[in-house]
Amino acid sequence: QVQLVESGGGSAQAGGSLSLSCSASQYGETYADSRRCVGWFRQAPGKEREYVGAVRRDGIRNIADSVLGRAILSQDKDKHTIRLQINSLRPDDTGMYYCASGPDVYGDCPRQSRTYIYWGQGTQVTVSS
Repeated sequence: QVQLVESGGGSAQAGGSLSLSCSASQYGETYADSRRCVGWFRQAPGKEREYVGAVRRDGIRNIADSVLGRAILSQDKDKHTIRLQINSLRPDDTGMYYCASGPDVYGDCPRQSRTYIYWGQGTQVTVSS
């Protein structure tokens, strides 16, 4: 059974940093492990879910423009924990952050939430000015 668990959310001041983790014993059952992408999404109250970034098992990654230059995606050697660090936090980084897993699309991790199959419960990030 695929189960994703996010951790590391909380409150932070603008300009600070937060590191989130997504852990799972396995990230997919219906596609090849080599195609595995773990994506991060966030949703602020009253807004649509927004793509933040994703990393494929082999390390290929992409980052949304909204956090480009401020976000770092990494994964542990065992590939079971994916980390998202956001620096220079801004109040508009506030939201519920979700990790999700699914297969790559044409060799790249997709940015559309509908392409991800498994989702965690989310972890709240609140950035105050």
